[in-house]
Amino acid sequence: MKIDDLFQVVEDRAKSDPELSWTAQLLSQGSDKCAEKFGEEAIEIIIEAAKKNKAGLIREAADLLYHFVVMLHSNGVKLSDITDELESRKSKSGIEEKKSRIAQ
Repeated sequence: MKIDDLFQVVEDRAKSDPELSWTAQLLSQGSDKCAEKFGEEAIEIIIEAAKKNKAGLIREAADLLYHFVVMLHSNGVKLSDITDELESRKSKSGIEEKKSRIAQ
């Protein structure tokens, strides 16, 4: 699955009945809950990485990506918003880009 497909899946499932869709149920609880769930998944992936458990890391990476997209959706952020931001950074070095963010 490509990342844009995942964004579409989340968008489609957001319109589903929360009684039938985990995505719709999570989104119905608000963006704070979506962010909390993303944070839980972030901790789980760190644990699997520290254990050097490749299979667990892959499973948790899939969960993390899914919950990342759900969290973005809950805040009205689209994939194009992110790719536009990345495109704007392409001509800058990482150090230069970080300095510009600190200055803001």
